[in-house]
Amino acid sequence: MKNLFDRITRDFILNEGNAPAFQMWIQSLQENLNSLRPKTRTDQRRVEVMKHQLNELRRTTRRMNEQIKKLEEELTFLQENKNEQL
Repeated sequence: MKNLFDRITRDFILNEGNAPAFQMWIQSLQENLNSLRPKTRTDQRRVEVMKHQLNELRRTTRRMNEQIKKLEEELTFLQENKNEQL
C-alpha cells in the first residue's frame, strides 16, 4: 500500500502536474480504508459510511468516463462531417 502511494506520488512529480487517474486515487483510498481497524462502534460506522461513499464515487466516476467517451466520439463525428461539407 505504501509502495502504491509512493509510486503515485513519484508519477505525479515526474509528470509535472499530470494527476493520476481517478481510478488510482479511488483504489488507493479503498486500500487505506480496508487496512483500518476501528476500535469503537462509532469508528466502525464511520469507516462503513466512507466505504459506501467510495463505492458511489467509483460508480459515478465510471459513468462520467463513459459519458466523456461518448461525447468525444460525437465530437469527432461532427468534426468529420463539418470537414466533409467544406
